[in-house]
Amino acid sequence: MMEDFSYARPQTGSAAPLMPRDERASLLVVADRMEAADLEPVANAAGFRLLGVTPSADAPIRLDLQAQCDAILFFCPTMNPLLERLLVQIETQAIQNGMAVILVAGLATVDLAFACLRSPHSQLLCNPDRTELAAALVAAGEHRPANGQVHEIDREGARLQQLSEEVGRLARTLDALTERTRMAVPSFDLGPRISDRPSDYIGMPALAPIGAPADFPAPTVDKAAPAITATQVRDLLRARRIRADFLPGDLFADPAWDMMLDLLAARLEHERVSVSSLCIAAAVPPTTALRWIRTLTDKGMVERQADPHDGRRVFIALAQEAADALTRWFGASRRLLAT
Repeated sequence: MMEDFSYARPQTGSAAPLMPRDERASLLVVADRMEAADLEPVANAAGFRLLGVTPSADAPIRLDLQAQCDAILFFCPTMNPLLERLLVQIETQAIQNGMAVILVAGLATVDLAFACLRSPHSQLLCNPDRTELAAALVAAGEHRPANGQVHEIDREGARLQQLSEEVGRLARTLDALTERTRMAVPSFDLGPRISDRPSDYIGMPALAPIGAPADFPAPTVDKAAPAITATQVRDLLRARRIRADFLPGDLFADPAWDMMLDLLAARLEHERVSVSSLCIAAAVPPTTALRWIRTLTDKGMVERQADPHDGRRVFIALAQEAADALTRWFGASRRLLAT
């Protein structure tokens, strides 16, 4: 007798319908002393499906076992023995899988986090406020593979619609962050800024010189122009700080220029400049300074230099062409003032 292997017809009527598939991008949060219930509204507002909150000690195993993840939000405000390994693992997986990454560092960890950055889709924040974190989440949510080409005639309208949706999502994310009541760590309050302090600016914290002066090629100098000294550049920076005593500092902030001048002074002093020190010199919130460092790096104005004695740290230096241009500007401006 032949056995019957036919399939029974599916039952109808009383069977419960299947739940629709959640097509939202997935977000994994790595943080200590945080609860998923506190971050669920924030993830929903930014358009993410929260996979969970994993303590940093368990994160290496969780990342290895996680089958799919579109974005990672990693809070690392303080140093710990696992931090470097975890940063490298996250950045490696981000490059391999195309994940979006948001690293939320503190001043104590920003140098290490910056040194570990490898993926072009990683965002580095330092002591961010609510707006900065919300904007980073929205930007991470927009990092998705394109579904297809848009016809040229519809491109502008589609982009305007996308911008409208981004603004709305940012507003909802800000609302969700404001309504948080139990999440006390980390703090999203703005940290102190140099422009908020008394006018005793004496330049960026100096690092001990590394290597011979030959490691710092001298800028090309116009022989007709007087020599430029680090003291003169520092004096210009002090004058810019004094300006905040008379005019609103946030209205006239120019972090890119402040950082370029500070790097010029350090170059003339044959000193290395760390990322955290450069953020202090920018006189703006550190996350804003980090965005400017990335912009200046992308434009070839500054460059990363590995610390030969510590692979966990990266220095920032002026590119040769930028140093030459600054030197020529300094000489030209002094000649104008002398006339």
